[in-house]
Parts: sequence; structure tokens; C-alpha cells
Amino acid sequence: MPYRTFQDSAGTEWQVWDIVPRHSERRTSSSMDRRVAIRPISFADRRREQRRVPQAPVARARLRGTYAQGWLCFENDGEKRRLSPIPEDWTTCSDGRLEEYSRDGERVTTSHTYWSGGEEPFAEAG
Repeated sequence: MPYRTFQDSAGTEWQVWDIVPRHSERRTSSSMDRRVAIRPISFADRRREQRRVPQAPVARARLRGTYAQGWLCFENDGEKRRLSPIPEDWTTCSDGRLEEYSRDGERVTTSHTYWSGGEEPFAEAG
């Protein structure tokens, strides 16, 4: 993962790195069951048929559009941006060009709510 820092025209220092998602292990339906062959023992189980317990589906993140190929992450103390697709020259381009790339990036908003202490956050909830 290449990494760079640069200072924009306003004097703000940015950190930049690329994110390239890996292909997770793919399994076909025939290889989902990894147990060894089961041989019935006549006296051990009185059931007549083998029952399979359904397995819960595994949730996998799916990346949309160009994000599936990766993106650049730009971050400073107060802001984060993503640019996709990754420009080929980002590791060698000038700081000015990198600043242009950061302006083209999509601003990331976080949904985290931080509790700073004091009164309980759910005190008013009935």
C-alpha cells in the first residue's frame, strides 16, 4: 500500500493512500459442505433419513462501480475523501496534481456519534 503526504495550497497537510479490495475466497455450492463422508451406523441413530441443517448465508460487502477496483483515500485532521478510480500517476505526480485529485474526491461523512461524558445519552428516553 503506497502512502504519501502533501500540503495543499491552504497549508493543510493531507495523508494519501490507496485501498485495493482483495477478492475473498469463493466457494461453489459443492464445496460449501467440508465434512467428510458420513456413514450411517445402524444402531446409533434411529432416524430413517439424513436431514441437513440449513446454513445461514454469509454476508459479504459488495462494492459498487469503480470502487470495486479500489480508491484513493485522502485524510487530514477534519476531513476524509475518496477518489475512484485510482489515477495511475498518483504516487509520482506533483503535490499540486495530488491536490486536484483530492478536490475531485468524494467527501466521506461518518455516522459515528461520540458521547463526551456528562449526562447519560439516554436519560430522557422514557
